[in-house]
Amino acid sequence: QVQLVESGGGLVQAGGSLRLSCAASGRTFSSYVMGWFRQAPGKERESVAVINWSGGSTYYADSVKGRFTISRDNAKKTVYLQMSGLKPEDTAVYYCAAAKAYGREPREYDYWGQGTQVTVSS
Repeated sequence: QVQLVESGGGLVQAGGSLRLSCAASGRTFSSYVMGWFRQAPGKERESVAVINWSGGSTYYADSVKGRFTISRDNAKKTVYLQMSGLKPEDTAVYYCAAAKAYGREPREYDYWGQGTQVTVSS
């Protein structure tokens, strides 16, 4: 199995930046598709960004495209989400997740971290 722990969340002003990290354990980390998801109060969990096992293919939600960058370091068993130009609507609990096959929806992911809060003030 894969265990995931997010870090790097916090409070930031609109227009600011944050870098989220997700540290993973598990011998087969490099074979997993990794994704970042978020859930705001009263809303469904939504996909933010996805990266394949090699890092050569990425997906971004339209709402974050051009502002967020997902990356991974398989040697360190870590996936990152660099967030810039943050907006109040980015406020949510952010989760990293791992899937055995490519997917863009939360239901397609097998392992989840506990989440980290990101709050963007106006």
